[in-house]
Amino acid sequence: MSEKNKFFSRFLFYLITVCMFLLILSSVSLVQFPNTHFIPRSVFKIILVNSTSLFLKPNDIKFPFFSSTATNLTMSCGSLSCPNSIVGTSRCQRKKTCGRNQALRKLKVYMYDLPPEFHFGLLGWKGKANQTWPNVDSHSLIPPYPGGLNLQHSVEYWLTLDLLASNTSKVGTALRVQNSSQADIIFVPFFSSLSYNRHSKLHGKEKVSVNNMLQGRLVQFLMARDEWKRFGGKDHLIVAHHPNSMLHARKKLGSAMFVLADFGRYPVEIANIGKDIIAPYKHVVRTFSSGESAQFDDRPILMHFQGAIYRKDYACPQIHYLADENSNSWSRRRIFQIKFERLWGAIRQELYYLLKDEKDVHFKFGTYRGDGINKAGQGMASSKFCLNIAGDTPSSNRLFDAIASHCVPVIISDDIELPFEDVLDYSKFCVFVRASDAVKKGYLLDLLRGIKKDLWTKLWERLKEIAPHFEFRYPSQPGDAVDMVWKAVLHKTSSVQFKRNRKNRYVRSEALLKRV
Repeated sequence: MSEKNKFFSRFLFYLITVCMFLLILSSVSLVQFPNTHFIPRSVFKIILVNSTSLFLKPNDIKFPFFSSTATNLTMSCGSLSCPNSIVGTSRCQRKKTCGRNQALRKLKVYMYDLPPEFHFGLLGWKGKANQTWPNVDSHSLIPPYPGGLNLQHSVEYWLTLDLLASNTSKVGTALRVQNSSQADIIFVPFFSSLSYNRHSKLHGKEKVSVNNMLQGRLVQFLMARDEWKRFGGKDHLIVAHHPNSMLHARKKLGSAMFVLADFGRYPVEIANIGKDIIAPYKHVVRTFSSGESAQFDDRPILMHFQGAIYRKDYACPQIHYLADENSNSWSRRRIFQIKFERLWGAIRQELYYLLKDEKDVHFKFGTYRGDGINKAGQGMASSKFCLNIAGDTPSSNRLFDAIASHCVPVIISDDIELPFEDVLDYSKFCVFVRASDAVKKGYLLDLLRGIKKDLWTKLWERLKEIAPHFEFRYPSQPGDAVDMVWKAVLHKTSSVQFKRNRKNRYVRSEALLKRV
């Protein structure tokens, strides 16, 4: 090789070496300089935390100066405070899409000190002079909620207790604050479901029921409050879990956020999934632990249903209420409601005639009176599948009794809204069947008999995992029903805050200009 070629080869070698060095140096600088880098520092840290790299194999290079930050970025497995995490899954299978700060986010709640007649007074509690709330430090001092079917709509009771204890408890999502201007949401402690169940009938010479009287007084109270006037009630939270609760006040208070069982008896302009919360019923059968939950071969009944088959008279208090409304939309809504109830009544009857003679099917009329609750619980615990068929409303307590019994729910309710569906995938522990398919001869039997042991066991295992999310407890525990409801409210408040801030864009600017 000539001297000229040797010189050119060496020059090319040195040039390539220098270029590679400059390329590596520039890449490092892009990553490291916080204000001018192309790859964000946060992205680089996430790459390190997850032991991945755009160019390097895991563990090829260690960056000790990121160790403390990497620890802070890790979200502890088991946290349910992240709206994007998959709740109830096994350890470290959850999505780690939330930072530490969001995991510690508290919902700040201001609660009105309404007189006891609106809440614990309905339970017969009488405090001392000027005492608004019972002492919640001991279970023996807390007025018990009525048992039986009353319990299924007791959400209001558990949320109120949780707020009363929130300042002494370090767990839980909700924190009670004493200044309404610091609150994310303003809670109205009216036991509306209990008021309807216990005080909606006239007694003696009464011309107005206690239930209607309390609703009227509540409307007057709220409309006079500066907190309500400030945003038209949009940052208020009202529990109306019983379908007929708040019947005479719901239209006037419809701007508030409701906690409901479903939307079956509400016009869309009053209640909808965009602003309101769907909360679970409190199950009335006993909770089955994972250890005593029977497996596939130990459940001799294929499917179970016990309840009303022939629907009751469709005349209900709502007919009279809506007849008094001048709005045509309300009248049309009621006509639709009557058709809805008759439709679902017919489906229950058709399923009864299709299934009543099957040996491995329990489809019978039954009530929860007497020993009915215990028998229903035992029947569900001995069944592979439990039917949840819409009745007077799209939802029923039967779904949550099935979950507590670890009986795989079969949901036949096309318009049902389910609690916590933003974080729970019900298809992983429930079977959904369209009403039009369910009434086809042989369809339901073929479908459920076709689900073999392996697939059923997967649904059952997942069902046991998520069951604690539907348990109402006091004191509440992370991930139980009380905590999950507060988390659902917390998710909604972000959209409320967004709308509030947009509304204030020019209002505050114009106020500032007036001062100049």
